[in-house]
Amino acid sequence: AVPSPCPLLGSPEGCSPRSPRCGRDVPSAHPRALPRCSELCCPVPKRCPVEMWDVCAVLVQACQLVPLDQEHLVSKVCQLIHHLLNRYQVMVDEQNLNFLLSYCISALRQCSSWTHVEILQALAALVYNNGPKCQKYLPDLLGTAGLLLQFSDPAQPDVELRRAAVRSMANLCLSVPGQPYLDESYRSVCFQTFLSVLQSSKTTDVDDITFCMLLQSALKGVQSLLNGGKMKLMQIDQIGALLAVLKKCMFHGLPGLSIEVPTALYPAPLPQYDKRSPVKQEQSEPATSKKKCKGKQKKGEFGEEGREDSRDAGDESVLGADMQKLHLGDVQGSPCPDPRPRVSDVCAGRDPPSCQPCKRFSSSESEYSDTEGGIQGKVRSYQANVRQGALACFLSTIKSIEKRVLYGYWSAFVPDAPGIGSPQSVSLMTIALKDPSPKTRACALQALSAFLEGSKQFLSVAEDANDHKRAFTPFSVTIASSIRELHRCLLLALVAESSSQTLTQIVKCLANLVSNAPYSRLKPGLLTRVWNQIKPYISHKDVNVRVSSLTLLGAIISVQAPLPEVQLLLQQPSSSGLSGSGSATPGREQWRKAVPWAGESPQGSPAGCEQWRKAVPWAGESPQGSPAGCAPPEPCWLLRLCVSLIVLPREDSCSDSDTAFPALGSVYEPCPLRLEALQVLALLVKGYFPMAQSYFLGLGEVACRCMEEMDPSIQLHGAKLLEELGTGVLQQHKPDSPTAPEQRVPVSLVVTFWTMMLNGPLPGTLQNSPHATLQTSACDALSSILPEAFSLLQGDQQILCVTLLLGLNHSENPLVKAAAARALGVYILFPCLRQDVMFVADTANAILNSLHDKSPNVRAKAAWSLGNLTDTLIINMETMGQSFQEELSDLLLLKLLRSATEASKDRDKVKSNAVRALGNVLHFLQPCHVANPRFREAIEESLQALIATVGSEATMKVRWNACYALGNVFKNPALPLGEAPWATQAFSALSSVVKSCKNFKVRIKSAMALSIPSRRECYGSTEQFCQIWSALVVALQRSEDTEDFLEFKYSSSLRSQLCQALLHLLQLARSTDLPLIGSSLREHGQAIRPYVLQYLSSPGQESEAGAHTDLAERERGLQGAIEHLSAIERELQGKARVRVSLYLEDLSPCRGARAVIHRSPAAAAP
Repeated sequence: AVPSPCPLLGSPEGCSPRSPRCGRDVPSAHPRALPRCSELCCPVPKRCPVEMWDVCAVLVQACQLVPLDQEHLVSKVCQLIHHLLNRYQVMVDEQNLNFLLSYCISALRQCSSWTHVEILQALAALVYNNGPKCQKYLPDLLGTAGLLLQFSDPAQPDVELRRAAVRSMANLCLSVPGQPYLDESYRSVCFQTFLSVLQSSKTTDVDDITFCMLLQSALKGVQSLLNGGKMKLMQIDQIGALLAVLKKCMFHGLPGLSIEVPTALYPAPLPQYDKRSPVKQEQSEPATSKKKCKGKQKKGEFGEEGREDSRDAGDESVLGADMQKLHLGDVQGSPCPDPRPRVSDVCAGRDPPSCQPCKRFSSSESEYSDTEGGIQGKVRSYQANVRQGALACFLSTIKSIEKRVLYGYWSAFVPDAPGIGSPQSVSLMTIALKDPSPKTRACALQALSAFLEGSKQFLSVAEDANDHKRAFTPFSVTIASSIRELHRCLLLALVAESSSQTLTQIVKCLANLVSNAPYSRLKPGLLTRVWNQIKPYISHKDVNVRVSSLTLLGAIISVQAPLPEVQLLLQQPSSSGLSGSGSATPGREQWRKAVPWAGESPQGSPAGCEQWRKAVPWAGESPQGSPAGCAPPEPCWLLRLCVSLIVLPREDSCSDSDTAFPALGSVYEPCPLRLEALQVLALLVKGYFPMAQSYFLGLGEVACRCMEEMDPSIQLHGAKLLEELGTGVLQQHKPDSPTAPEQRVPVSLVVTFWTMMLNGPLPGTLQNSPHATLQTSACDALSSILPEAFSLLQGDQQILCVTLLLGLNHSENPLVKAAAARALGVYILFPCLRQDVMFVADTANAILNSLHDKSPNVRAKAAWSLGNLTDTLIINMETMGQSFQEELSDLLLLKLLRSATEASKDRDKVKSNAVRALGNVLHFLQPCHVANPRFREAIEESLQALIATVGSEATMKVRWNACYALGNVFKNPALPLGEAPWATQAFSALSSVVKSCKNFKVRIKSAMALSIPSRRECYGSTEQFCQIWSALVVALQRSEDTEDFLEFKYSSSLRSQLCQALLHLLQLARSTDLPLIGSSLREHGQAIRPYVLQYLSSPGQESEAGAHTDLAERERGLQGAIEHLSAIERELQGKARVRVSLYLEDLSPCRGARAVIHRSPAAAAP
């Protein structure tokens, strides 16, 4: 053979074919050189760049050199493929991949069984992330007689071969973004294979490490199917079988615990039976493997991880005696003192039994020799990897199952309070409390957190506020018991944990539980325990723990706010529950030095802060003008903590975890901590504003200081805090607010607040164009100003606000433009601005500009503002009269009409407010507009758009607004309602809706619209009038017919509105209408009589529109109808005498219910 350069190294620049790197020439034409090449490829020189090697070409050439009958060389070539592809992460192109896969498949069919493991390892490396390119080989690998199915069969005696096949199958299941995934048939085959592997038990001839690696491969495969293939688990038996094996693997090799899980789990409201095997003394350490691990099982082969944190072995905390309350079984180890004497606080003050404490194992305490100890440590590491893989797979399973199905297995994974004399069932919390690996504990907590996420509806049935005394335990009490046990176990894990990463997961899991639990239906005390236990962790050395602790506090104050229990917690003195963590909140002197409203004026503070300080009660004095008794002796503990974290400089040195979060010049706390404190502060203001209002101006100063900083994220959350403060004041000053006027924030204080904001950083923040999200939040904050306070601002400040918003309405960023359009829609309702015709015109033009934007969100906000603008037109028309109508430009009015008509054809979010605007504009039109030829076509188009929307299949909100808009149209006397063709279409559409719409609120609004015309001429001909009457009668009979149970709560309001509409028609009826009305009453009078009687006799109630009607008003309506009909009947003087009035007289309360009952139907009928 002719010598040639080494095909592996090639001849890169500066590297001759006979370079010492290669050692010697390799004859490429002779296959005996291949073993030497495979050996030489391992010590690759660092100075030779890997990207210069054509690895794929080398592998193809090597396969071409080795015939399949040279099995030793085939084994070597497969080792070479596996080594190079794994070591250098080479992506094989499709052409070379096809050749190499064909070679491996042929080798599996022709070579002896002793080579199959190496061939399958090469196959696994080839198909890794190349699944979409392997489609044509899938029948050979996964078909009916596929090679991978044969080698992974449970009957396969060689476990190493089975593991290699399962690993190849798992790699095939990996997905590639943007590429097609496995067909359903192949996915099903793979899933069943993985499931059978996980269901298998370890035999005596298999060593622990090999079996662990087999389980890991199967778990990786299932996880790939669930994640990459978007596999949805639908069949109950499939779900139950998977959950059973995952639960089994979650506890694989867990010291001190041995469970037998059934083949499948089934949905059950109560805990399922777990058969627990007794744990022998020698089982606490895994048995020595009988079969030594092969040399080719090297570190990093598949899913193998490096050495765990040293804390796994030696630095783990030891659980105290209170752990025995979990009844998790005895574990080998000597008793040790409880490192945290306050653990007993977690368990509600009950004294724990005197039991041997649970102990986490340390490899240094092994009774084996050093060699045996090393082997046992490796076994424990692999077993921990299996548990972690099972938990990761369970996390993917949670995301692949519908929540309503998943919560059927609640009792299998979530702890429940143990019954008398029975041990507690094993659950995810068992792992979180017992597993010696902090990474595994963190995985269990992450899975539990995902399990709890979105469980609010399921947990809402829980209730134990009242002690039940029944022979059985209701499901609501069972779930409440589970919630309480979750609190107890998580708090127990909290005080026993030493790993900061796992501690963070515990606190996050607690926050998820708090966010979903129905505390208003549970006995108080749960949140108090969580509150008191989490306080010390706010000053933890790890910044991630501190951030998650604040997140938990934020969850507590935001859940079902305001809760009485949380109100009491917020009123606690700052020192309560903070033993050993006195640095969590600043002292009062330190507070005064750092916070500008509590002491001297800082440099650069806005002018006029003296006016603020007179009103701020940080020093314990009641603010001037604030409600009496509102200011406590010192600020709320949580409020004070958050403000100190935001504005005070840090005292201690950086912890190790702080280096990932560089603070501003190392002066303040790390940025994530400050951001979380700002969010908690905003939640506190939102949920418990009466408690925060005493520090209203001080909190405004905090928002100012945040918006003055350079960090955009701090500025953003400062703006959000400002918005919550403004919204809190708005809610207090609403007409229906439950807060007494003397307890509200004084308007003068609100004026001072906004004056300082507008003289401070807010205008600059609004003009900070590089940060669109910040501008958006600033717009939202500016729109939260109290209208009464805005009217008292100085003129230049009012002009500044309006000018900024009008300018931002032309922003190129859709988020900013949408926020500005919405803010203009708020401002147009301000009494001091809506009467300014120039402002109305400028705002209208700005809104119309946004209404044609390409962004759907901008158009939706603009349509909402357009609805508010047209509401303003109606208000001004009613309050200012004709002067305002004359000043408003006809051209602008026509533009409003046309733009609203066009917007009514947009998507539903735009359409719902566009039809509302159409109704207002058509109501606003004057006779001169109706007669104007330029308006005539636009009016017709807008009316047709409204009629079409009423009868369309749009959302109920859109149809409700369309009915409301037609009612507004009917109020305009300038429109020819009785004679126009569109009027017949409008009445017909409303009559159809009132009879058959599924949504009762839409029916109510259509009945209201039908009762609006005040003159009989508006209803048109006798035929049309009687059609409307008949539609209302039919609707009254159907007022209880619905498929949606939620609609029943509106049935009473619907009947009241229908009865009111019927009486309204009777008050307007002509003599020509009476025959048809009388005929209708003969046929349906008895059916609708109970509803009319109920309407006339029920106490005063508020209708769906908000109008309050009392009994006297209804009686007046009935008497008016009787008098009107009696007058008509007298005029007829016996000609076709139809006594409709008799029917109404029988219904009158004045006649008494007894007369109604004894009157025969024939006498009552007209």
